Amino acid sequence: MPPKERFSTTTRLRLLGEQAAVRVSERVYRARPVRRSRLTGRAAVLALVVCSLIVALAYPMRQYVSQRAEIADQRREKERAAARVEKLRDEKARWQDDEYARREARLRLHYVAPGETGYTVRGPSAKSDRDRDGDGAPDRPWYDNLMDGVDTADGD
Repeated sequence: MPPKERFSTTTRLRLLGEQAAVRVSERVYRARPVRRSRLTGRAAVLALVVCSLIVALAYPMRQYVSQRAEIADQRREKERAAARVEKLRDEKARWQDDEYARREARLRLHYVAPGETGYTVRGPSAKSDRDRDGDGAPDRPWYDNLMDGVDTADGD
């Protein structure tokens, strides 16, 4: 009995065919470069996750920024209100002084003390009585113009 060959003819032919196929495919691949996509599956998933995070965080970030701006506006308004309150407290304290109240009544309301005579000085730009155009005289106290307006409205 002859010694058994290690490979049969069928096995040898199959191996030769596979080697030939490998050589042919190598030539084809060398002739035409392989184009692999830069976007792999992992990169696509990562891009999708990043885009989802951006979309999910866009609205809350917008709200956060607008609320911070609103808080800053409210703080400025609070500071203005506190300054106004302080100013009004000072004015209230001044009005508690009787001398200040008398002085302001003289200046603003043309009050005179008992025994004094009040005078109104007309400047060079004041209109005379015949030049007056019926809308109230600039040289009269405000309360006279007010009462004339009330009388006129009452008569209508």
